[in-house]
Amino acid sequence: MTDGHLDGNALAGPLSTVFTAEVTTAVAACAGCGRSGPLAAARVYGAPMGYVARCPGCDQVLLRYAEAPAGTTLDMRGIATLRLTTAD
Repeated sequence: MTDGHLDGNALAGPLSTVFTAEVTTAVAACAGCGRSGPLAAARVYGAPMGYVARCPGCDQVLLRYAEAPAGTTLDMRGIATLRLTTAD
């Protein structure tokens, strides 16, 4: 943990309820700077009330994840593309 953030691996548990594939190994392209890399490389803030993942290149918000009694919200507007690899 550095300057109060976790790495993107902190998203593995929460996002497993939304995605059935291992999403932290997916390659995310930042909608702000275009940097591409595994979601696990994102800087994650905010546990336990929710998560905000930021681009390690430009610090733009990649995604927001929140759980509430009414349901789970996932906002991925900061990710231009998310590429999930498939098993051979």
